[in-house]
Amino acid sequence: MELAKEAAAKDKILVLSLSAPFIPLAFKDALAAAFPYVDYVLGNDSEAAAFAQAFQLGTEDLKDIAKHIANMPKENSKRKRVAIVTRGTDATLVAIQGEDEVKEYPVHVINKEDIKDTTGAGDAFAGGLCAGILGGKTLSQSIDIGQWLASLTLSAVGPTYVASVHLSPFAAVPGHREKHHIVFACLL
Repeated sequence: MELAKEAAAKDKILVLSLSAPFIPLAFKDALAAAFPYVDYVLGNDSEAAAFAQAFQLGTEDLKDIAKHIANMPKENSKRKRVAIVTRGTDATLVAIQGEDEVKEYPVHVINKEDIKDTTGAGDAFAGGLCAGILGGKTLSQSIDIGQWLASLTLSAVGPTYVASVHLSPFAAVPGHREKHHIVFACLL
């Protein structure tokens, strides 16, 4: 909580991952206490559904859940909260505080026969997204980078480091031309 309060007081970006479906269910009070300080909330479809259950939202609609998360009270009003729900091969949902529309970002296409394992794809997405945000990219560009990195992890078995020195999510993604940037996803 001290880190969360300091981030809000010093106008620093705070990103929170729901991490696993049991987190909202087992740690509802801790999440509720931290949410006023969070700028970006990341979760997959099952984590969002668990959040809705824990907070008794009365809906299973992922767009409604994302909007609810985005519109929860926020301490630092200098930036809007962004709720991001990944859905495997389905488009990523993005709700922004105060906005009615939930945007959908199609994922990078990967052939089903090229998918070896989904382990680490969510972590890779989060790493790419955060790298984009910290690198000053737009939200759309940051999501694109996250999706690109997640798609790379799908072609390897287990939590494997898949990028090499010559690969850059900023250079390899269409429209990004910066060089010498490498994103590392921490797989816990």
